Amino acid sequence: MATAKKSPAAPAKKAAAKPAAKKAAPAKAAAEKKPAAPRKPNAAFMKAMTPSDVLAQVVGSTPLPRTEVTKKVWDYIKKLDLQDAANRRMINADDKLKAVFGGKAQVSMFEMTKLISDHLK
Repeated sequence: MATAKKSPAAPAKKAAAKPAAKKAAPAKAAAEKKPAAPRKPNAAFMKAMTPSDVLAQVVGSTPLPRTEVTKKVWDYIKKLDLQDAANRRMINADDKLKAVFGGKAQVSMFEMTKLISDHLK
């Protein structure tokens, strides 16, 4: 019985012809776009609001826009190093902030903005 020898190289199959991919829009069209106009601040955020007596101990009693109130609260937090060391998203409240946060000893930075807005008129 004779054994059949396999040929050393099998004939290579041709790759199936793929349709050509669509080309991206020419760079010329992208260059013609107008630059974005600078953003205008939302008037609701820029309206001066009066802080409650509790919040006034942290940010002062003068009317301020929401953005400035948040900025001053963050300055207070950083000055007293009240961010949690393990989880920087959490704020550890001291006595003044505990009153603002509704008696909570620790709140997340996202919850903090909601609690602060409750103290603005």
